[in-house]
Amino acid sequence: MAQYYSNIDRLDRRILHEIQVDGKLSNTALADRVNLSESACLRRVRRLEESGMLRGYVALVDQTSAGYPDNVFVQITLTSQQQDDLASFEEAVRELPEVMECYLMSGDADYLLRVIVNDARDYERIHSQYLTSLPGVDRVHSSFALRTVTKKTEVPIREA
Repeated sequence: MAQYYSNIDRLDRRILHEIQVDGKLSNTALADRVNLSESACLRRVRRLEESGMLRGYVALVDQTSAGYPDNVFVQITLTSQQQDDLASFEEAVRELPEVMECYLMSGDADYLLRVIVNDARDYERIHSQYLTSLPGVDRVHSSFALRTVTKKTEVPIREA
């Protein structure tokens, strides 16, 4: 897991911004955008990668075009919160392709999941065949998102 990287300066923040906006930028284009030589820009990018601050590059696939227009937020409560039980649940939930995010929570539910589905019938299948069968599940509470108001991929980079 990456540690908070406090040794970044204004140029590093600009590099991180530009890469988050367009991960396909060539080093030449990136260097132009941040007003650095190509070699200096490449050194900085490599340092950010090695530090763990810059973890990878991905393509964002449009969820609706891929056949998953709906988001369901699912709160799951387990029968036990023993470490082994949490680990078993977490290992199993990672295997479900429609579960895009899973968070261990404080509060009433133990986990919050974001599940992508085609429609209510698709979610019913996932709920009955998979979610209720995950290890240790006691309660499942589901809420369909009506509309996505904002969804960001760019992490704001603060000054140290």
